[in-house]
Amino acid sequence: MDTKIDFTNPEYYENRELSWIRFDERVLSEARDKTIPLLERLKFVSITSSNLDEFYMVRVASLKDMVHANYKKKDIAGMTAAEQLAAINGATRKLVDTQYSTYMRSLLPLLEKEGIRIIDAHEELTEEQGEFVDRYFMDCVYPVLTPMAVDASRPFPLIRNKTLNIAALLGSRHSDEEPMFATVQVPSVLPRIVKIPGEGVNYVLLEQIIERNIDMLFSNYKVLCAHPYRVMRNADLTIDEDEASDLLKEIQNKLKMRQWGEVIRLEIEEKADKKLLKFLKSELRVAEEDIFRIDGPIDLTYLMKIYGIEGFDHLRSKQYTPQRVPEIAPGSNIFDAIREGDILLHHPYETFDPVVDFIGQAARDPDVLAIKQTLYRVSGHSPIIASLAQAAENGKQVTVLVELKARFDEEHNIVWAKKLEQAGCHVIYGLVGLKTHSKIALVVRSEEDGIRRYVHLGTGNYNDSTAKLYTDCGIFTCKESIGEDATAVFNMLSGYSEPRSWNELILAPYWMKDKFLRLIERERKHAKEGREAGITAKMNSLCDPDIISALYEASAAGVKIDLIVRGICCLKVGIPGVSEHITVRSIVGNFLEHSRIFRFCNDGDEELYMGSADWMPRNLDRRVEIIFPVLEESLKQRVKHILEVEMADNVKARILEPDGTYTRVDRRGKTAVNSQEVFCREAVEAASREVQKNGERVFIPAEPIE
Repeated sequence: MDTKIDFTNPEYYENRELSWIRFDERVLSEARDKTIPLLERLKFVSITSSNLDEFYMVRVASLKDMVHANYKKKDIAGMTAAEQLAAINGATRKLVDTQYSTYMRSLLPLLEKEGIRIIDAHEELTEEQGEFVDRYFMDCVYPVLTPMAVDASRPFPLIRNKTLNIAALLGSRHSDEEPMFATVQVPSVLPRIVKIPGEGVNYVLLEQIIERNIDMLFSNYKVLCAHPYRVMRNADLTIDEDEASDLLKEIQNKLKMRQWGEVIRLEIEEKADKKLLKFLKSELRVAEEDIFRIDGPIDLTYLMKIYGIEGFDHLRSKQYTPQRVPEIAPGSNIFDAIREGDILLHHPYETFDPVVDFIGQAARDPDVLAIKQTLYRVSGHSPIIASLAQAAENGKQVTVLVELKARFDEEHNIVWAKKLEQAGCHVIYGLVGLKTHSKIALVVRSEEDGIRRYVHLGTGNYNDSTAKLYTDCGIFTCKESIGEDATAVFNMLSGYSEPRSWNELILAPYWMKDKFLRLIERERKHAKEGREAGITAKMNSLCDPDIISALYEASAAGVKIDLIVRGICCLKVGIPGVSEHITVRSIVGNFLEHSRIFRFCNDGDEELYMGSADWMPRNLDRRVEIIFPVLEESLKQRVKHILEVEMADNVKARILEPDGTYTRVDRRGKTAVNSQEVFCREAVEAASREVQKNGERVFIPAEPIE
C-alpha cells in the first residue's frame, strides 16, 4: 500500500536561524583559507562580526520578544522560540570561539611576520610607545571623554547600543568603603586604531590607550580594575502604520528608541572582575546565557580599517575594475542603445555607470517628460539622487518611492526623502504594511513616433557604491509590454490603482508566490509525463515552507533541481523519496552574491526570470517585489551561462550535505573554476570587442585588471 509523503514534516526542514549561523561560518571559513591573501582573510573576520551584530539586533531580538509574549507556535523545523534561542546560543559561542582563535592564534602572528603589529594590551608597549600613547591621550582623547560614576546621586547611565565602553571599579583612597562603579564610553568620533612608533607598522587600540590612563579620569579614587565591554540591544522596529498619521515622524521617533531597547547580549573581556560583572549584569538586566566573555578585542569590525592600510598591496587581492557594457559606447545616447534591443547588465563585472547615466541623461534630455523610480538603499553621495533632483528642477515629472522602512538605512532614507521633496519631486513613502523592495526605474520620453517608455529592472539596489561589491543583474528595455507594466506599478504605488491585467512583470505580494508554485508544479507534471524537466534557481535565502514543499514534491517526481543559495537555506537535501534530486550550493567569494535568477526547463522551451525577491515569506507575502522575464534569446543564453558557471564553481562553492553541514567541492583531477574570476575575465574580453558608434565599427580596448 502506498503511503503518501507529508512534505510539510518538520523533520524535513532546517531552522532558519541555525542555517544563518552556518552561513556566517562559511564567511569565517574564508578567513581560515590559507590560499587567500592575508588582509583579505582579516576582512572576512570583520564581516563575520558585522553580520553577527545585525543577526542579534534583529533575529535574536525578535525571538526574545516572542518568548516575552509567551508565543508558543513552532517554526517550520518544529522549534519554539525558546528552543531556538538555546540552540542559537550554543552555535554562536562555537562561532565566536572559532573567530577569535582564527584571529588571535593564526592571523595576528602572520601579520607580525609581515611587519604589522596590533597591540591589544597596553602592558606590551615599549617605553617610547608608552610616552607617545600618553601624549596622544592627553592631547586627543582626554578632552573628548565623559567619565560617569554611579552612586546615590548619579544613576546608572544609558549604555548605547553597539558602543564600546570601559567599566571600572573605584576604591576610596581614605577608607574601606564598598567599591564604586564607573564607566566611560570609548568615543566613536576617534579612530579605533592608533598608529604608534616602532619597528614596522604598529597599532594600538583606543580602548587600551584609555585603560592605560584611566586613573586620570578618576583622580580622587584608586582604580581597582577596568575592562572593556559592549551591549547589543533590540533594534527591531515595530511600527503601527495604521495608527501613524505621519510615517516619516513615526519612524524618526522609533529610531530614537533603538538606544533604549532590551539588552540581548553583553560582551565583556574574559578576565573581567567578578564583582564588576555582577554589577553590570544587574544594572543591564542581562541573563547569564546572554553574556559572552571575549578572549581578545571586543568588536572585530575595526579590522576593516587594518584591511585598508596603505601599502601591503601584496597582502590583498588585485583590485578589479568594472568593465564597460559592450552594447553601450562611452559617451553615447543610452536611449539609442536601448532601442537597438534589450541590454543585460552584470555587476560588478560590468560597470554600474549605465544605470547612473540612464537617470542622468533623462534628467537633462529635453524630450524626457517623466522619471519614476523606487529607492531602497542608496549611497552616501548618490549621483542618482542628484539627477532626480535636477530633473525636477528642470520641470520634469519626477516620482520617487523612498522606502523609509529599509532596516538600518531609515535615517539615511529620511534625509534623501526630504532633499528630493525640497527639489520638487513627488515622494512616496511606500505602502502601509509593506516594504517596497522592488528595483525599477521608468523614463517616459517623447519621440518622433510618439511616447516611448524606457525601463530598467534590477536584482540589486540603486547604489553605485555597493554595485562594486555585490553581484547583481539588470535589464534595460523599451518593450511596450514591460513599459505598460512599469506604468501600472507606479500608478499602484502612488494611487492604489491596480490594473485588471498585466503583461510580463510578476509582483509580490499579489501573485508572485502563486506564479512560482505553478512553475514548479508544471515541472513536476512534465517529469511525471516523462518530458524534459528541471529547475535551477539562484537567490540569497530559501525559507518559504510552501515553496520548499513544492520543490520536495517536484524532486519526488524526478525533477532535477539545482539551487544556488548564498545564505539561509531551510531545505534539506538527500532525504529518501523527498529531496534526492535536489542539490544546494553556496558561493562565498570576494564579491557578495546577490542576484536572483530562476530557470524553468518547461520541456525544452526554457523560461528565465530575474528580480528582487528571494524565496522567503517576507519577500513573497510582505513586500512589493518584482520578478521579470528574460525575453530575448541572446540574453537568455547569457543568463543561462551565469547559472552554468556558478554550478561549475569548485573553488568558492560549498555543497550542502544531508547532515546540514557545508563542504568544499572535491576538485581532484579537475580544472579549478572560480566563478567570480571567470566573470571578471569574460567582462574584460567582452569590453575589448568592437562596438557600433555613429554607424561605424570602433575598437575600444578594455581597462586592464590592476
